[in-house]
Amino acid sequence: MKRTILTLLAAAVMTLSASAQNWKMVITKSDGTTMELPTADIDNITYVETAPETLPDQNVDQVIIKEIYNGGCLTDDGAKYQFDKCIILYNNCGEQAVINNLCIGQVSPSNSYANNKNYDEQGNLTYESEGFHPIWQGLWYFPNSLVIAPYSQVVVNVCGAIDNTQTVSQSVNYANSDYYTMYDPESGLTNSSYYPTPASEIPTSHYLKCKFLALGNAWAYSVNSPATLLFQVQGTDPSTWAENADNTWYDGGTVSAAMICLKVPTEWILDGVEVYAAGKMDDNKKRLTAEVDGGYVKLTNYLGHAVYRNVDKEATEALAENAGKLVYGYTLGADGDTDPSGIDAEASMKNGAHIVYLDNNNSSLDFHERQKCSLRGE
Repeated sequence: MKRTILTLLAAAVMTLSASAQNWKMVITKSDGTTMELPTADIDNITYVETAPETLPDQNVDQVIIKEIYNGGCLTDDGAKYQFDKCIILYNNCGEQAVINNLCIGQVSPSNSYANNKNYDEQGNLTYESEGFHPIWQGLWYFPNSLVIAPYSQVVVNVCGAIDNTQTVSQSVNYANSDYYTMYDPESGLTNSSYYPTPASEIPTSHYLKCKFLALGNAWAYSVNSPATLLFQVQGTDPSTWAENADNTWYDGGTVSAAMICLKVPTEWILDGVEVYAAGKMDDNKKRLTAEVDGGYVKLTNYLGHAVYRNVDKEATEALAENAGKLVYGYTLGADGDTDPSGIDAEASMKNGAHIVYLDNNNSSLDFHERQKCSLRGE
């Protein structure tokens, strides 16, 4: 939200003074007050943009991860395509949500079936008793206050912030002025396969910033089984927090640039989703504690599938404004997994309904595997 020295949110109008001889400019400011300036005193008007204004937090705990599309799809000639990922956030209540210092990270190890050295002899995650979760490589953050309207979503492109359908028909078109993207070449993330210049429709104010601490030139968001965290840094800004060596931790105790992580206090976490690789069910291990996510949702990658949050049927049907607007008979579940509510959330929203999603801190109850990313339409 930007301000100018003279904010002309309402049209400046020229009004005749009582003398009917001197003109004045009447300026209505954003707070409703007005200023009157004699035109004889004005040489010129200069508009100067100031730093974005920080808004107070509102309904932070109502912002959830609605959907994760990370598995990629197949190209038209059958090759694997993985440079089109996104995470969709959602305001799960009927009031506006505002969040400052909002961050996204993935817990180490990046794949659920990897050799996880963060368990003790009793089979407990070593960091659980210490009250934090380790995010690998670094973090992405919104540089300004994020405002989300009631029952509305925010699309965060992870990589490939372009119209991918121009070359891969089963992919996603991110050329949309409402979307956000993880794009910050100054952070060192310059891999052009992951980070082509974003579509011109996406404003630069919607570019997330990154604090990247590891090796490489791309944030290696898992293509089959990420453990994703949405969290809010407290007491300072995300960049300053990430630069503090006291917050550094190494995966499995191996001190190297490849294993560097940041310790996110569990109390900062707003939401977390544990994704398991469908083809590795015997090898998958939890990375998120039960306090954050007591279950998991499986994903088969490279088929265009996503993991999608289930509808809270009782709460959604209880909203008076949804009368006659809910669409039933949901059919986009994958591999025997579906939304038990039977409500087609995307079709219902297009019909004007407001959707309330489940939020049990248990992905086994809250999510299902979906045949395609919701951004592709029904």
